[in-house]
Amino acid sequence: MSIKIISYDLGAPETSGDYKDLIKFIKGLGDTCKPLESLWLVNTNKKCEYIRNEAKQYMDSNDRIFVARWGVDDWAGLRLRNEAGKWLNNL
Repeated sequence: MSIKIISYDLGAPETSGDYKDLIKFIKGLGDTCKPLESLWLVNTNKKCEYIRNEAKQYMDSNDRIFVARWGVDDWAGLRLRNEAGKWLNNL
């Protein structure tokens, strides 16, 4: 397992019904944390390429996505959402 960063730019608001399946897909990858509006951290064994390829089916042609593996040995944040600091410190 490793932490993957998933960040995206969506053409419509994230609350749009079109993106419910994308969010469900991301949450289904493993233990998740959403520290910023369009940034997810996921503890998963899935490869970055797999995540990108599978996410495409839930995205419109004007949406963008970035997926990378992340090491958690050094990080800093300010006013993160959803108790992200606690989540990161428990890894």
